[in-house]
Amino acid sequence: MLKPAIAILSLSGALLAGCASTGGGTSSTAAVAPYREALTLSGRMSASYTRDGTPGSVTVKFDWRQTPQRTDITLYDPLGSTIATIAVTQNEAVLIQNGKEPRSADSIDALTAQTFGWPLPVSGLREWLQGHATAENGQRFTASAANSSVTTRDGWQLNFVSWQENSDPPKPKRIDLERAASGPVTDITIRIALDAAN
Repeated sequence: MLKPAIAILSLSGALLAGCASTGGGTSSTAAVAPYREALTLSGRMSASYTRDGTPGSVTVKFDWRQTPQRTDITLYDPLGSTIATIAVTQNEAVLIQNGKEPRSADSIDALTAQTFGWPLPVSGLREWLQGHATAENGQRFTASAANSSVTTRDGWQLNFVSWQENSDPPKPKRIDLERAASGPVTDITIRIALDAAN
């Protein structure tokens, strides 16, 4: 008589375990989705820095679109007016501001540092905005709530502070970046908040 009862209890336990493992929400240790070459998203970015000994800061909204061949970024002021557009390919970075001649350079970091006073690490952000990076030891890094910080090969300290709600697999919501760079622009801190639909 006990065998059927034990079988029912065992089956119930298995069903409950299955429900627990496949239920809604994401595990705190779940890693982000695989890296995508093609991506469109938007958000807000604030940067603080020291340039030639003088502190500065800027806050912008942005639209981001990347393909395997290029990255296109539009920057807006807090009221929604376009500040600049940036197009980055493997060989060139071009920045266009309203009423000014286009500016170009081999490196988007150098171009944005000259123009805005702080470098925008576009090549890294292609990965970082998705929760991926190349660590300083050359190993691939994939972020999760349990493993949320890394120093990149080019010296940026990344911290994935929070995650999109109801996103499975997880997607970053806020990313903090810091770098104690040398040269005219130093002590760079960037905060990125991503909109939910990324």
